[in-house]
Amino acid sequence: MEMVSSELQNAYFETIKELREGEIVTGKLVGSTPKEVIVDVGYKSEGIIPREEFEDVNLDDLDEFDVFVENVEDEEGKIILSFKRAKEVKGWQTLIQEHSEGDIVEGAISRRVKGGYMVAVFGVEGFLPKSLSALRHVKENVIGKKFHFQIVKMSKAKGNFILSRRDAIRVEREIMRKKIWEEIEVDKVLEGRVKSITNFGAFIDLGGVDGLLHIGDMSWKKITHPSEVVAVGDQIQVLVLGFDREKGKISLGLKQMTPDPWKEIDKKFPVGTVVKGRITNIQNYGIFVELEKGIEGLVHISEISWTKRFVNLQEMFAIGDAVEAKVIGVEPEEKKISLSVKQTEKDPWEEVENLVSIDSVVKGVILGYGDGCAYVEVENGLEGVIYNEDISWTKRITKTQDVLKRGSSHKMKVLGIDRDQRKVLLGIKQLSEDPWPQILQEYPVGTVVEGEVVKITNFGVFVKISEELEGLVFSGEIDSERMESLNPRDKLMVKIIRIDPGSAKIGLSARTEETE
Repeated sequence: MEMVSSELQNAYFETIKELREGEIVTGKLVGSTPKEVIVDVGYKSEGIIPREEFEDVNLDDLDEFDVFVENVEDEEGKIILSFKRAKEVKGWQTLIQEHSEGDIVEGAISRRVKGGYMVAVFGVEGFLPKSLSALRHVKENVIGKKFHFQIVKMSKAKGNFILSRRDAIRVEREIMRKKIWEEIEVDKVLEGRVKSITNFGAFIDLGGVDGLLHIGDMSWKKITHPSEVVAVGDQIQVLVLGFDREKGKISLGLKQMTPDPWKEIDKKFPVGTVVKGRITNIQNYGIFVELEKGIEGLVHISEISWTKRFVNLQEMFAIGDAVEAKVIGVEPEEKKISLSVKQTEKDPWEEVENLVSIDSVVKGVILGYGDGCAYVEVENGLEGVIYNEDISWTKRITKTQDVLKRGSSHKMKVLGIDRDQRKVLLGIKQLSEDPWPQILQEYPVGTVVEGEVVKITNFGVFVKISEELEGLVFSGEIDSERMESLNPRDKLMVKIIRIDPGSAKIGLSARTEETE
């Protein structure tokens, strides 16, 4: 029995490994407690690893794994092992055996420290100085995030190393830049980030190389600024339109990523078609209407109304309004569609006599002014014109706006209809009888009256001889000294020396001998 027992003992001790502190051995999970993980390493007793070293590890996924021997036998006779230290030692071995300064490695930022960050590479922490982190513009939390880094300095003796994210980016960009130039070809689709925006386009970072996306290649529809389509930081796919390796230039297109909606547009929207769309832009010269995505037509201001000369587009329309219009012109090559709102309705001038008749009295609103006239919107929507000589029987009017204010409403008489100019001829004075026959009787030539000075000019003095009647004393009909002494509202004796009813002019004299 003693011989058997001795043989069994020898066999048992032969299966027990010889452990040395500082070495890495393979262990097998035996069990765990809230504070410890129990591992069999083939020694006479089982090893212990603090549970906290497995903080991010699912023990159910572990069977055999490497452990570092910290202590073969502590005061309590336990083997102290380290799961974390084994990873660090093996990671450091991998780092110094397979990599050198200048190499690019992947790591995860583990924590912040004074002056920078600690980065885990192959389970070993290296130092990333803040000045080399290139993380100043990264807004999200970087702890736990993976990046590529360049090994700046590595000390095998001290067991530490310094990393640089900034230099890794530079190397990555250079590699990407070479790759882009090696593989670039016209019509190739690339992905990039909008780097900056100018008035003429946007520069796209393709990953080491910048390309220009011109404003004309951004959208099939007309845009006034690149910011209408892209924003800084946008990730977009673009098409290579052309490139020059020697000059380092790449031309990109965004609209070319979708079919040209203007192709055969004349067949889709033939002249004469009535279409519906929404207003996308309002300018002084007209409104732009989107007929479908990427297709806009222009309604010129002259195609808004049959009857109105003065149209305030900002007051009539708003962006987003739905409008109906008629296609009156299509230019596929120029990417232009001309539209008309007024041509969706019947031209009122074709039957103008049903709307207005000569000698009828209408209401009109003053819209604007021309040379010696005012433009009027007649109550039935037609446009009229009233000339200065048809405003008053007795007053000589030189500036229409002094008498008829913009926006004011007046009763007027229809004097005529001008089909060619599409205007209704109007008059105000014709609403009352011609006073000149009565004036000629009351104020015959030679009559001396007392008047009131209204206005003094370098060529004479205007004098009011009644509420509705003014005359002009030319400078030759008044002594210069007397003229210089006059002021508006002064009384002045004058003699009527001529009357012209046709031009509503009365000539006066203020010579002393004439007025005695």
